Amino acid sequence: MTTETTAPTTDNVQSKATAKDAILSVRGLETHFFTDEGVVRAVDGVDFDIQPGSTMGIVGESGCGKSITAKSILQIVEAPGRIINGEINYNPRPAANSTTDILSLGSNSAEMRSIRGGEISMIFQEPMTSFSTMHTFGNQIDETLRLHTNLSKAERFDLAVDWLARVGIPNPVQRMHEYPFRFSGGQLQRAMIAMAMCTNPRVLIADEPTTALDVTTQAQILDLLQRMQEENDMAILFITHDLGVISEIADDVTVMYLGKVVESGPVFSFFDEPKHPYSKALLTSIPSMFTSSRERLPSISGSIPHPQDRPIGCPFHPRCQSFMEGTCDANEPKLISVNEEQEVSCFLYEGS
Repeated sequence: MTTETTAPTTDNVQSKATAKDAILSVRGLETHFFTDEGVVRAVDGVDFDIQPGSTMGIVGESGCGKSITAKSILQIVEAPGRIINGEINYNPRPAANSTTDILSLGSNSAEMRSIRGGEISMIFQEPMTSFSTMHTFGNQIDETLRLHTNLSKAERFDLAVDWLARVGIPNPVQRMHEYPFRFSGGQLQRAMIAMAMCTNPRVLIADEPTTALDVTTQAQILDLLQRMQEENDMAILFITHDLGVISEIADDVTVMYLGKVVESGPVFSFFDEPKHPYSKALLTSIPSMFTSSRERLPSISGSIPHPQDRPIGCPFHPRCQSFMEGTCDANEPKLISVNEEQEVSCFLYEGS
């Protein structure tokens, strides 16, 4: 089912995050995969900041590096992938300047394990493959709570049951004793959300968290995320291809294409005045409340190239309606500020 998009109101919108105030600041992140066929630059120099209590939406087509960016933050990139450059600064108390560079920690160090799943949790994109088939769901959520809380076994059980109920899973006490194969895809998605949020994380990374859910349950989950955010001043990194969801939940938007950030800024600026040709193409290729059921939607020409076969110059130029020969196919644009809030990587704005 397609979600309609409407421009967000400015009631809950805040200005673009800065590194000084951010609870999570990513700078120059590069994650490459070293294969027999060559090097795949899945994430190729990504920057963004997330403030406490705010939601950063990351959007883009499949294959643009959104999920690898999320996994890099938690240092869970699978081989042959490797983070080769960048900084990921986690600062749970910005006023106290308690910054930790996550990439300076060993991926299996005690401090990293404490942060991963406790202070920074993640809702994974594929719930069917994210649970152990050999253990009940109760065993798995209890392990999370045992590692990251000081609750007794009875308290952990009660908290897990409460979270299953909050995400809309019926008969939560019974489901605690069941194995994941007894859950439907949508129920597994909701169970994963419960597991990610039960530790009251300071940062929640949500990778397509509502993909397998019907529209009613999707609205309930988004409402739950926003209520948790308000209660705990939790920051959310929300990854999705659904711009309708982004318009509802995000404060700021980062647009990625082929491993790079091509535009970033407040959500209302993204919808009201997108800068990059790719952002404009994304917005014109989805239905609005005024779109006729018989009207053919515009589409983005071509397809996203394989990261091993990235074009020379601007990565979007083979599909761009504003392509300038001799410029876009010769050099790579830098991410520059075009006003006090928006940044864009496009030659159309250089020198402006």
